[in-house]
Amino acid sequence: MAGRMVVGSAALAGLVRPASAPDPTGGHRMLPVAPELTGLLPHRGLRRGSTIAVATGQPRRGGGTSLVLALLAEASRAGSWCAVVGVPTFGAGAAAELGIALDRLALVPHPGPEWATVIAALIDGVDVVVTAVPTAVAASVANRLAARARQRGSVLVPYGRWDGADVTLQVVRGAWEGLGQGRGRLRRREVTVSARGRGAAARPKEIKLWLPGDGLTRVIPHSTPAAAVSVTGRSTAGRLRPVDPAVASAPPGPSRRGVLTLVGST
Repeated sequence: MAGRMVVGSAALAGLVRPASAPDPTGGHRMLPVAPELTGLLPHRGLRRGSTIAVATGQPRRGGGTSLVLALLAEASRAGSWCAVVGVPTFGAGAAAELGIALDRLALVPHPGPEWATVIAALIDGVDVVVTAVPTAVAASVANRLAARARQRGSVLVPYGRWDGADVTLQVVRGAWEGLGQGRGRLRRREVTVSARGRGAAARPKEIKLWLPGDGLTRVIPHSTPAAAVSVTGRSTAGRLRPVDPAVASAPPGPSRRGVLTLVGST
C-alpha cells in the first residue's frame, strides 16, 4: 500500500481544514448523502454537529459496513474529509467503488486505550468521523464526544450501540442476489434499513435499497408490512423513486494509494 503514514492523531490537524471552518460553497451546515438515503434522515443529509449512529444488529443480517460506506460516499465525493476508526478490516477497495475519495480518507485501525482522545482529536479536524464503538462506553464519554461534534461542526457516526444519537440507522433485513442453481456470484444485496431517533427523526422510517446501489429505491411506510413487488417493479407498500445511477455505475476501485492511515496509541 502506497500512502502517507501519520503517527499520532494530533498530526492530522495540520493536514486538513478544521471541520468547523466555513464552507466556501455555502452548504456548510449540510453534507450530502446518496439520494436513496435522504428519506432516512430528517434533514435529507448529514447535518453538521449531529450524531448518526449505525447499529450493528444481529450478525446474520449484516450490511452495517456497507451502510456506513454508503453514508460517506456523497460527502467524500463532494470534498469532505472522512475518518474511520477501530475497523481494521475496513476495505479501501470497496470504499473507492462507492465513490469515497481515498486521498481524503483517514484510517485509524487500532486507536488503542485512548480511544476517546483519538475521536476527539479527529472531530476537531475531520468532517465525518466513523468509529467502531468499544464494548463499554460510559454515557459521560459519549455525551462529551457528541457535544464536541456539535461545537466543531463535525458529523459523528458511531458504528455499534450508541444511546442518545440524533438518528440511529440499522439494517433489519437483507437478501443477496446473484447466485443461481448452484452457480453464480454474489453481486448485490437488497436490504431494508430502519431509522429512528429524536426530534425531527422521532417517527420511525424504513426503506429498501440495493447495496451497492441500483436505479430504484422502494420506500416502505413503517406501519405497513412489506408487500410483494409486482412484475412492473412497483410495490403496493410504497412508491418508486429515481436514484442517481452514478452510485450503481461507479468504476472499479483503484489501488489503496492515497489512503491516510493514522497510528493511535497502543
